[in-house]
Amino acid sequence: MSLSTSHDDVRTDTPAGEITGVARRGSWLPRAIFPAGIVLTAVLFFIGAWQRRWIADDGLIVLRTVRNLLAGNGPVFNVGERVETNTSTVWTFLVYGVSWVTQARLEYVVLGIALTLSIAAIVLAMVGSGRLWSGGKTTGASLLLPAGGLVYIAVPPARDYATSGLETCLVIFWLALLWVLLIRWSQRASGERSVLVLAFIAGLGPLVRPEMLLVATLTLLLIFFAPHASWVMRVWIVIVAGLVPVGYQVWRMGYYALPYPNTAVAKDAAGSKWGQGFIYLWNLVGPYFLWLPLLILLIAAVLAFRTARGSSVGSNERSVRSVRSNERSVHPAKEGGKTGARGRGFDVRRWQAKLRSPAAIVALVLCSGLLLGLYTLRVGGDFMHGRTLLPALFCFLLPVAVLPLRLPERGVRKQTMTFAALAVAWVATMAWAVIAANTVGMATGTTIGKSGIADERAFYVLNTGHDHPILAEDYLDYPRMRAMVKTIADTPDGGLLIAAPSFTYWDVVPPPLPIPDDKISHTVYFLNLGMTSMNVPLNVRVIDQEGLAYPLAAHSDRLLDGRIGHDKALYPDWVVADLNLVDKHPWLPWYLDEDWITEAKTAIGCPETQDLLTSYRSDLTFERWKQNFKSALTLAKYRFDRVPKYEIERCKLTPPPLQRPN
Repeated sequence: MSLSTSHDDVRTDTPAGEITGVARRGSWLPRAIFPAGIVLTAVLFFIGAWQRRWIADDGLIVLRTVRNLLAGNGPVFNVGERVETNTSTVWTFLVYGVSWVTQARLEYVVLGIALTLSIAAIVLAMVGSGRLWSGGKTTGASLLLPAGGLVYIAVPPARDYATSGLETCLVIFWLALLWVLLIRWSQRASGERSVLVLAFIAGLGPLVRPEMLLVATLTLLLIFFAPHASWVMRVWIVIVAGLVPVGYQVWRMGYYALPYPNTAVAKDAAGSKWGQGFIYLWNLVGPYFLWLPLLILLIAAVLAFRTARGSSVGSNERSVRSVRSNERSVHPAKEGGKTGARGRGFDVRRWQAKLRSPAAIVALVLCSGLLLGLYTLRVGGDFMHGRTLLPALFCFLLPVAVLPLRLPERGVRKQTMTFAALAVAWVATMAWAVIAANTVGMATGTTIGKSGIADERAFYVLNTGHDHPILAEDYLDYPRMRAMVKTIADTPDGGLLIAAPSFTYWDVVPPPLPIPDDKISHTVYFLNLGMTSMNVPLNVRVIDQEGLAYPLAAHSDRLLDGRIGHDKALYPDWVVADLNLVDKHPWLPWYLDEDWITEAKTAIGCPETQDLLTSYRSDLTFERWKQNFKSALTLAKYRFDRVPKYEIERCKLTPPPLQRPN
């Protein structure tokens, strides 16, 4: 067990005759059980994920950007508009890279990558946990049984989001890879080059997903302040860790005119909704009694740690006494000086040495899980059942991905009792896993309740009529989608498509005469960006009232009582004004008001709003890039009132003449 003991501190030369009978008897068993447990867990995860395979509507959003990249339009969602619609930069470019190399259908590329990363994450988690408990040795008297790994895959959302097309698979893979590298580093199993690799991987955190900056920062601080050969190495750690994320950040601010993805603006990721966050937490923990296996594994881990520590203390103390005795016999005059020096002041080197220990790594991942969980609670969680809490859960389970059961020596009562207690804990955890894996977490089924949280996979399975909605065509069976495609085909002059109250047709606001010769002839204004954008050509503009792909909506004020993740809702009057379409009845749908559109045309002229529109629509010259870079932080904070009349007052504009003045 390496949580308490560094193998570099004391060298133990144990004669072969002192090897215990337990080690001789059980040496083959740990060798077989540990890899077998990893294979079993990976196979079970693959089967569970494959049975629930799908690609979410939000997962299809990424593919629209990839389509534009492959077409040479750049990392954009709509041609001619520089908007970062995807939260994970690494996920976007990973899908793009594999798609470019394989030339395979995008949906199948995403499905393959997601399954691979999800399974690899579980394997790495268990490998790292195995190294933690065995100290990097391949032999021993402990059985390393799958525990936390099985707990994770037993939770239904973990299997749902293993193939959803979202970046969850990448996030847990990154966490698992970081975990293995940190454990190897803490056990002195890696050299300076490996430290730089670790720094590079950690530095990618904010590009994997913005909140992973919390984990990346803790990791980089740990390895920076740990003992190194020289300060030059620390300088290299900073350079290697910051090269890609800092470089991308500079480029992002000039290209997109924002310091973070547009999704963070649309969802007000810096906002606070603690009450909704705790509802979201219980929505995951409550149905599966998730607190139970976490508590059991915590108690089991403490018991296993104390047992392993107790078994190693005796032999280590004997070795230390032997080494000190030899030192006194060879250098009798030095002993007193050593004792005196040890008692003086704060020992910086000793403190630094503790940073490079397995115990410090365990503390780091647990703290990371806590921070990720608190951040999720603060922003109010998500509208997808369990999704954004999965990384925090994964962090908590990393140290106990496998659980050590130390084989007792014959006749040793204490060891036998400890073994029995750990065995009972493991059996109880496995029993919970079987029950949880077959539990329906959302009691409301596919209905979106008052909490705003839904079982996304079940929702889309029901509403598309497909057991495994993966291809974009599968979503044509979602209400309104076939009608959208038909409406575009029936209106060659273009215009704005607005979802009508009926699911069978779309209202179209036409462009003014003469018909402008624009590259983008149609604009679809609808919440479900993925299914709409993947079922239309790239020359069809697709935007949403929430603002994921439409900065004008993203920078509108947040609805305080809105559904979590959907609390921006820009009125379509703004879009008619923005696109300069026909603003009179009978060409307008009956539910749009001419005066509201007139006011929106005035309100959109607010100088700050015009700066926002110019930042992502104008040609990207070097001067524009510099201006975007300078104003990125200011634009990120900018918000306006979604009611045109109030926005005119806020911006101190002159109200326009109305047909029905108040």
